[in-house]
Amino acid sequence: MTELTGKVALVTGGGRGIGAAIALRLAQDGMDVAITYAHAAEEAERAKRIETAGGRALVIEADFADPHAAVAAVERTAREWGRIDVLVNNAAAFVAAELGQITPQEVDRVLAVNVRSVFLACQAAARHMGADGRLINIGTCVTERVPGPGMTLFAMSKSALAGLTKGLARDLGPRGITAVLVHPGPIDTHANPAGGPQAAGFSGATALGRYGAVDDIASTVAHLAGEGGRYITGSAISVDGGFAA
Repeated sequence: MTELTGKVALVTGGGRGIGAAIALRLAQDGMDVAITYAHAAEEAERAKRIETAGGRALVIEADFADPHAAVAAVERTAREWGRIDVLVNNAAAFVAAELGQITPQEVDRVLAVNVRSVFLACQAAARHMGADGRLINIGTCVTERVPGPGMTLFAMSKSALAGLTKGLARDLGPRGITAVLVHPGPIDTHANPAGGPQAAGFSGATALGRYGAVDDIASTVAHLAGEGGRYITGSAISVDGGFAA
């Protein structure tokens, strides 16, 4: 039994990578966990992992480029389980390209997924949260330090979460709801493997000289979701091995 036992979390983009690790950790800590995915369903397998970890599972298909998807995911979670205590906004769209090659359509999609959907999900979740609710937004270390060309659009979109998180903290603080931004550094995932072609450069840019693991982010989120996060709001926390040092 932990202080999170019986509470409800929604983790967007929770089907793989950092999001999956967060969902499993919160389930291990006793939470019922809803996750969203955009591609490669495997609903039964994802639900089984969460339920094996200890919590009830709800798996929702959602493409957050659709302005209605984020709100629909929140409302379904609240309808199924009657509450939302923790929202983790992890779903993201990534485009790496030369500045002149980025299309208006790519700009629209990245901003829709990385900014608009986060705002709308927080807005909707706040309606279902009581005192001690937690809004946890997942950013990126490239908002602190852009390591090279090709990341302008992604860095711009994730930088918007800093202002959003601070604003949420002020708007919702009187209700006892906190808002925090977590910046992962180079993390070993399918999209950015520690053995990939860019790994040496990213590892060398950290103070620790290595990639982090998805569980490093999950542990931080679990801390923020629990008693350890009750007096942390409006802040950005870097879990980046010293990437921005």
